[in-house]
Amino acid sequence: MTQFDVVIIGGGASGLMCALTAGQRGRRVLVLDGSNKIGKKILMSGGGRCNFTNLFIEPECFLSANPHFCISALDRYTQWDFIALVEKHRIPYHERKHGELFCNESAKDILAMLVAECEQAKVRVQTHCEIQGVAAAGEDPAQRFVIRTSKGDFGAQSLVVATGGLSIPTMGASGLGYELARQFGHTVLPTRAGLVPFTFSDNFKAVSERLSGLAVDVVLGTDKKAFSEAVLFTHRGLSGPAALQLSNYWQVGEPIAMDLLPGLELASWLKQQKREHPKSLLRTLLAPQLAKSLVQELQTLLWPAWAETAMAEIPDAALLAIADGLGQWRLKPSGTEGYRTAEVTLGGVDTQELSSRTLESKAQPGLYFIGEVVDVTGHLGGFNFQWAWSSGHAAGEVV
Repeated sequence: MTQFDVVIIGGGASGLMCALTAGQRGRRVLVLDGSNKIGKKILMSGGGRCNFTNLFIEPECFLSANPHFCISALDRYTQWDFIALVEKHRIPYHERKHGELFCNESAKDILAMLVAECEQAKVRVQTHCEIQGVAAAGEDPAQRFVIRTSKGDFGAQSLVVATGGLSIPTMGASGLGYELARQFGHTVLPTRAGLVPFTFSDNFKAVSERLSGLAVDVVLGTDKKAFSEAVLFTHRGLSGPAALQLSNYWQVGEPIAMDLLPGLELASWLKQQKREHPKSLLRTLLAPQLAKSLVQELQTLLWPAWAETAMAEIPDAALLAIADGLGQWRLKPSGTEGYRTAEVTLGGVDTQELSSRTLESKAQPGLYFIGEVVDVTGHLGGFNFQWAWSSGHAAGEVV
């Protein structure tokens, strides 16, 4: 059996950050990954450009049953620390809206940077490695764990679970991290798909099919949370940043509302149009504001009786109802596309049972949980990567 100071299960963002941080401290580190290559989700992220962090990292941008848990790790390894690493490797990057940072060229640059840092720190990486079982080896702190794998058995003083969540199973996602957590007495909070498109089974499904490919800047929200971003109509329902963001907060059965003309006081605007353009049709007046295909659908849904009526002849009460429909287009998703297309997994290992400073288990000395397997989920826009870097670094400093 080969002995290491640290064995990390999972060669994704958090696992690699933990590995290089621990390796730089002179620890003998082994990363085990079941797939044929490490960092697959890094490579596919941000449309292949990797939205690697955000300029505006705040605890409020993370969901957890224990909302203060993420603060310690985020404070001690910040977005500025990761940006400094990117700049050290001379990776060109740019800022998009809302402080999102992307590689100019390819997500491969971020993975190559992490691999180079790991190699420099003498980290060993083993791919195609199936985990067959993990056992606590006994009282000897130098060899607390035995990890049985398809590539042989490994002993470790510290074991780090960086297995990710259940999202995008084609990338090798599995429930292994949750199984290990339960094995060592941890609570796993209910998981569900996050940052995921909405699906519909009612008459809106046909509408979204006809509008498929159209993107519109809107405010999309539930009674409790709203996002001002683009939505994208798809063959299944709604995607785009606003829909993905809202999916983290949405509960099954809950209605959502879309403001199609945010920033416009619609009732007043429609009355003004009536005064200034009495002979015009409403669809003509909306044409500069919204795509023609969308206006046609809205006309069928919201004012079919007045479709061919001049503005002057539409009663004010009808205009108020139309204003309400445009500003609060009420929709009821039947569900989401699920883990197949979800960018993250909500829920996971209960943070009440982990140290917020080190990510170590309070139940089992030497056992750590980092990244997406933990019940911390960020907003869209680089927040989940920053949690991976910060949590990985926090554990890497102490394993």
